[in-house]
Amino acid sequence: MKTPACFDALVRNGLVDEVVSRLMSGKEADVYVVQSKGELCCAKVYKDAKVRSFSQQAQYQEGRKGRNSRQARAIQKNTKFGRKEAESAWKNAEVEALRTLSAAGVRVPHVYNYIDGILLMEFIVDESGSAAPRLNDIRLTASQAREYHREVIKNIVLMLCSGLIHGDLSEYNVLVGRDGLVIIDLPQAVNAAGNNNACSMLERDVENITAYFARFAPELASTDFGREIWKLYASGALSPASELTGLFIQSDRPADVKGVMREIDYARILHERTLARTSQLS
Repeated sequence: MKTPACFDALVRNGLVDEVVSRLMSGKEADVYVVQSKGELCCAKVYKDAKVRSFSQQAQYQEGRKGRNSRQARAIQKNTKFGRKEAESAWKNAEVEALRTLSAAGVRVPHVYNYIDGILLMEFIVDESGSAAPRLNDIRLTASQAREYHREVIKNIVLMLCSGLIHGDLSEYNVLVGRDGLVIIDLPQAVNAAGNNNACSMLERDVENITAYFARFAPELASTDFGREIWKLYASGALSPASELTGLFIQSDRPADVKGVMREIDYARILHERTLARTSQLS
């Protein structure tokens, strides 16, 4: 196909040899299959805010840290510079999330490069080498549904242990790859410790994905992994090795609000220190 103008810089820099095809068009980006240094990979071209249709963007950005105090103040005041920085932060969020989650063992596409609003990343394929289908595109057996549900829940836990929540997880952004399920579309990833909506977003992610798998394995509809996972996280007891039951019993004891806030603050501080150390090493 004819190379879109947005790829000119990548072509000049030798990062893209050829644009093979357009794979899909989404609410915040268009995705292409490109030839890069002799290999096929995906190129995600982010749309500008004026044409992007993703709703409630501010709700997802709550808790994200600017690169310095000037940027943070400008974003908060919604100045022209602040809007530009907020847009840059939105487009960079997925790159940062993918790298963080990949290091934590979450199966997400590998990042190759990010230049001028275009993310070059791994092209996920199925067993035949074709573009991997989304969960929504295939029909599962009950056994497959239970297995895939366990796999997604495991990755949700790994994500939360890394301080992130997908925020828009469903059968439409999980690919069935050759080596298992791959989670995609993370520009709206939520800072679990710094976003007041984190709990409800986690529970919604779990409910969405569970409702899909319950179409094929109805018994999954009675599970409550979302509230169980968040309870463990809020109490500081969640780890990748946590054994989940899918059960949640609401306690009738008065909530220790101050204690919960202390745990959340501790988790936030720990997460920020981890990010600072990572930034110093990179």
